[in-house]
Amino acid sequence: MRLLAAEDGTISAFVAVLAVALIAVAGLAYDGGQIIRATADARDLAGSAARAGSQQLAVADVHAGRAWLDPTAAEQAAGQYLAATGTTGTVTVTDTGVRVTVTVTQAMRLLPLPDRHITVTAISSTSSDVLEAGP
Repeated sequence: MRLLAAEDGTISAFVAVLAVALIAVAGLAYDGGQIIRATADARDLAGSAARAGSQQLAVADVHAGRAWLDPTAAEQAAGQYLAATGTTGTVTVTDTGVRVTVTVTQAMRLLPLPDRHITVTAISSTSSDVLEAGP
């Protein structure tokens, strides 16, 4: 005779609920890490593209002793960097700096979000006190 016959299956329900909770926590950890990585990647890409653009000086003016940014070459260099990395973004060039905005979309793998994608935007700009406003 078994005394605990009425309690058959109670541990199975507990394990099922616990398993769902653990999967949810694992999903938060994994997808949260992916969002952090996407944010860091967007920031790095924007910064690198802005630096690539800000290195484009007007060569003739540099030889004359003036440090002027070549706006056309700066925008082109930053855009080429973004294209080479397969990233979408916008480039704005001023007389003394470059501003790059990068957008990265990260797919959510485990969390049941409605659209299953997170979009991250990063902005980086370079400016210099050494660069002078061009003519």
